[in-house]
Amino acid sequence: MSNIPGKYVIGLTGNIATGKSVVRRMLEHLGAYTIDADAWSHRAIAKGAPGYQPVIEKFGKWVVGQDGEIDRGKLGAVVFRDPAAMAELEGIIHPLVAQAIRVLIKRAGQSIIVVEAIKLLESDLRKTCDSIWVTYAPEEVQIERLVRKRKLTREEARQRIDLQAAQGEKIAAANVVVRNTGSYDDLWKEVTTFWNQVSPAAGEAAPPTIVRKGAGNFVVVRGKPRNSAAIAQLINRLSRGRQRLSSDDVMASFGDKAYMLLQLQDQLVGIAAWQVENLVARTTELYMESGIDLPSGLEMLMAEVERASADLQCEASLIFLTGEFAGLDAVWKKLGYVQRSPAALGVQAWQDAAIESMPQADAIVLFKQLRQDRVLRPI
Repeated sequence: MSNIPGKYVIGLTGNIATGKSVVRRMLEHLGAYTIDADAWSHRAIAKGAPGYQPVIEKFGKWVVGQDGEIDRGKLGAVVFRDPAAMAELEGIIHPLVAQAIRVLIKRAGQSIIVVEAIKLLESDLRKTCDSIWVTYAPEEVQIERLVRKRKLTREEARQRIDLQAAQGEKIAAANVVVRNTGSYDDLWKEVTTFWNQVSPAAGEAAPPTIVRKGAGNFVVVRGKPRNSAAIAQLINRLSRGRQRLSSDDVMASFGDKAYMLLQLQDQLVGIAAWQVENLVARTTELYMESGIDLPSGLEMLMAEVERASADLQCEASLIFLTGEFAGLDAVWKKLGYVQRSPAALGVQAWQDAAIESMPQADAIVLFKQLRQDRVLRPI
C-alpha cells in the first residue's frame, strides 16, 4: 500500500493524445476516486489561491491580465524558453498541488485513487503511487487525434509530439501499459481487465450500481456502457433532431461524462449527463419523457447526481438549463439551487467551469455549493 494508510494510489501518465483522461474517467466509472493533477496546477495560481501572489512576486505584475487573473499565455512565454524560470515556477506550484492531492486522497471515501499527471514520473508525486499506469498510442494515432479533436495541422501535431519525451521512457517505468489503439469498447475492456487485477489488491471491489427508489415508482440507476444503445435512443428521440447519436457515440462519451438514468416500470424515461472536473460538477444535458410526473422525477434524478458529485468531493454543482426545465423554479429551490451568472460565482474555478461548460449562450446557470472546506485557500 502507499504511504497514505488505507489507500492504493495509481499514478496515471502518458504522452499527448494517448488517452490519459479517457482512462481516468473509465476508472472513475469503475469505482476509483480520480484526480487531474494538471488541472490543479492551473487552479493553484488562480486569483485567491495560495500560488497567486508568489507567482506575481517572482515574475512581476505584468503577468496579470485585465481580469486580475494570471495570464498563463504570458507566463508560458517566459518559462517555456527559460529552464531556470520553469524550475522557479514549478517550485511554487508543485508543492501546492502535492499538498492538495494529499488532502483529496486522505478524505476520499474510496480506497483506490488515480492521479493523472503529465509529469508524474518527473515529480515527487511518483513517491505517493503504488502502481504506475502509462497510456500508449502509436504516433500516427496521436497525430490523427490531435488533428481531429484539437484542429491542429499534421505539422503542428507532430511538433507537439516531438516536444515530449519518447513514449518508450514512460513505458519502461510502467507497471501497467494501457494500449489505446482501437475502439472505445476495446479500451473499456482493457481498462476493466486491469481494474479487476488491482481492485482485490486494494481491498475494494467496484461499488454496486446505484439503485434508488422514490415517489411515483421512479427508480434511479447509474448508467453503464452496456446502457449505451438505450441512452442514444432516448436522447435522439427527446432532442427532436438536435442530436443524432449512435451507441458507439455514447460509449465514447463515457470517457468524458457520466449518466444518471431515471426509470419508471423498467422503462427509461429520463437522463442526466454530467461531468466532474476540478471539484465542480456540471450537469449539461437533461432529458425527460413527457406525460410523467416531471417535478418528482427531476427532483429524484438530480438529487442522485448531487449525491454522486458529493462522493467525488465536489465543492460546487452547476446545472445548465434550457427549455421546459428552466421554468421549474419550485423544484430547483427545493433542491437548494439558485440562478447565478458565471461572473457572480465568486471562486475563479467555479467561474471557469461555468464558462467552459456553457452549452449555449442563452442557457440558465443554476448553482449550489456542496462543500464549505475548499482545498486550495489563500495562505
